[in-house]
Amino acid sequence: MKRESKYLKYLGVIILASMVLGILSGLILKENASVFAPLGNLFMSLIKMMVLPLVSVSIVSGAASLGNTKTAGKRGIATFLFYMGTTVVAVALGLIFGNIFNIGGGLDMSYLSQSFSDEYASRGGTPGFWDTILGFIPQNPFSALTDGRMLQILFFCLFLGFGISSLAEEKKGNLVTILNNLTEALLWMVEKVMYLAPIGVFGLMSDAMAKFGWETLLKLANLLGIYIIVILIHTYVFYPTIVKMFTKTSPIKFIRSIYKAQVVAFSTASSMGTLPVTMEVCEEDLDVSNETASFVLPLGATINMDGNAIYYALAAMFFAQMFGVELGMSQYIAIIVTATLGSIGQAGVPGPSLLVVAVLLAANIPVIGLPLLFGVDRLFDMIRTAVNITGDATCALVVDNIKE
Repeated sequence: MKRESKYLKYLGVIILASMVLGILSGLILKENASVFAPLGNLFMSLIKMMVLPLVSVSIVSGAASLGNTKTAGKRGIATFLFYMGTTVVAVALGLIFGNIFNIGGGLDMSYLSQSFSDEYASRGGTPGFWDTILGFIPQNPFSALTDGRMLQILFFCLFLGFGISSLAEEKKGNLVTILNNLTEALLWMVEKVMYLAPIGVFGLMSDAMAKFGWETLLKLANLLGIYIIVILIHTYVFYPTIVKMFTKTSPIKFIRSIYKAQVVAFSTASSMGTLPVTMEVCEEDLDVSNETASFVLPLGATINMDGNAIYYALAAMFFAQMFGVELGMSQYIAIIVTATLGSIGQAGVPGPSLLVVAVLLAANIPVIGLPLLFGVDRLFDMIRTAVNITGDATCALVVDNIKE
């Protein structure tokens, strides 16, 4: 058992080395590097196999173990307020930096027009208020599990967890023990799968570099560079400041501890896929209680998407400046509201995000240039996922410091 823990302790370093090898493989072998794609797909399939059972059991266990209703409510409200507040800050940062650096200006429109299409213009409709509310409630919880509808799964599991917490102590204790033991068994399975992480990351990075290479990235260097700057500020200035203000944990310790989860998040582009590592880092390295981690982290992996929010804000500025659209206060407010609420409803799994369509349409910005971003969305997805799980860990630390 000690040997396993030592391996996982240095997992981040090993994965970093695999990532570098994957990049070199993609650059050297070019399209031939796609032969390694099945290695990455195998790893991601194993991770995804664990996600729904782990999230469902841990969120029920966490909600049931939070304590009395008053404490559970206080921590639940704190969690939602934290995620909402940091997302608004993320959007604001994206808009500010997008304005300062004029990220969409000076592009060769004649070259870019070859990629333009109107196929996404009809895909940005946002549901109404009551449609959104009703969308949280599963008519059939088992169907929601089968279809992977994460918000509905979270709603049911939270409701069930709070129901268990209301039971008499002896009844509640038996159920919580069973749930905790089941969570431990699932985490054991995940730990075994993580032994394949370096191989999977190598396959993912080789395939990614084979598909888009450096040439495509250079065409978006301005946007990517500013995006990385905003990401670094949000991740290594904003979050550590919150840790310093609201917890007893050293920001330096926090940054040193969370890097392992960040590397896994970057390579897999999946908050859900990184969840087991994030939970391990929070509980073992940052001393967050299992009750808080089991409640806050699965919730954050689904609704906390600060990295996505920054991306939506910068994408809006990018296309507004590209097409010469003047944005007023109402447009900025529309971007902030749509990006905030939209990112909260975004699933924590990798893939191109069409929610940016809703953000652009809300501010009356043309959407015909979106294929330009979707071509390299995987890279942006990898970066923003590392931010998202850092926010999850920050929230877990803050909420764990809330006393009864």
